[in-house]
Amino acid sequence: MKPVHPLSRRRFLGSVPIAAGASALAVENAVAQGGGAAFGKSGLRILSERPVNAETLVADLDPRNTPNDKHFVRNNGGLPARALSGSLDGWSLRIDGEVGNALELTLDDLKSRFENVSRALVLECAGNGRAAFQPGASGNQWWLGAVGCARYTGVRLGDVLSAAGVRDTAVYVAYYGEDPHLSGNPEDIPISRGVPLSKAMDESTLLAWEMNGEPLPPHHGFPLRVVAPGFPASASGKWLRRLWVRDQVHDGPKMTGFSYRVPRYPVAPGTDVPEEDMEIIGPMPVKSIITRPETGIRHAGGGPLAIRGWAWAGDGPVNAMHLSADFGATWFPCQLEEPENPFAWQRFEGSLAFDIPGHYEVWARATDHQGRQQPMVVPGWNPRGYLNNAMHRIGVTAL
Repeated sequence: MKPVHPLSRRRFLGSVPIAAGASALAVENAVAQGGGAAFGKSGLRILSERPVNAETLVADLDPRNTPNDKHFVRNNGGLPARALSGSLDGWSLRIDGEVGNALELTLDDLKSRFENVSRALVLECAGNGRAAFQPGASGNQWWLGAVGCARYTGVRLGDVLSAAGVRDTAVYVAYYGEDPHLSGNPEDIPISRGVPLSKAMDESTLLAWEMNGEPLPPHHGFPLRVVAPGFPASASGKWLRRLWVRDQVHDGPKMTGFSYRVPRYPVAPGTDVPEEDMEIIGPMPVKSIITRPETGIRHAGGGPLAIRGWAWAGDGPVNAMHLSADFGATWFPCQLEEPENPFAWQRFEGSLAFDIPGHYEVWARATDHQGRQQPMVVPGWNPRGYLNNAMHRIGVTAL
């Protein structure tokens, strides 16, 4: 790619934050002891071990398909015994509720009765970037790595629902999985969320049994999961046993109160928002990350610095990517790939030249199909720290 016009204004990082509102140099280079090896992962940053929650380092998000051992993990309960054993004995998926023909399907039934499809799909935790909110928000303190784009194989959820005969009264599809509650009480459910019927019927919403050509790994939902790209990853239920088609918005665990909800109106940081003023998160906002080079690079030689990464949005494609190295005073366009399929992330590539040695910040800004752009700062404070899509910034020292 041709380099853009050189930048002559010298800038210093100093104490200015680098990644989504807080310094990320140490974070992106720090891997918790073990890095997830104990549960089939490699080099992740561990946020908690019970339940398991771990994020990917930004540099490890560079491959087009996020490797299974590098993909972030967000669990709410324990790991089902079936996921660890890999056994399908006694397993089936039940679809019931507002349907004319309740179904009980084995994995072989799903594979043989419905068209099999394979899609590259982004899943992102709604709390990705939570660590940057001030004042701080409760929950796992994700930085930038609670996102990934894997290739999932399965069947369209809409095809299965159509076979069940969805009634006119249906409005929501809820999931129930086999993951046990951490309390050990079999009557307790760690999480049961869902999506509006329109999202469930979208042709990109899948019931998936493979991830990057392999059976779903234990922490990603073996033997079957929902993949509802564009919505918070918590809507993509794992270790499925039941889909309940409902005539109302689902009210299972992690659907009510403040879970995966934001205020209906802008609030000042630290506001005590009434529960009744919270609304469920739908499509995720436009976002991007720089995967190469890593923050802290020392760039020698005087030539242009090649920069690349990924961009995505929750309800359509990204239309433009731009880079800046003068705090947003000037912006330079990148080359941007078309998505491989809807809800796949898009590669962007650009270059910047620095004609004066010094320290610079490189900012990346995505613009979606509706003209919405990433903000420069952490947007929209909310009690649980959701939907931080602030621009990713890296530090560069030009020699």
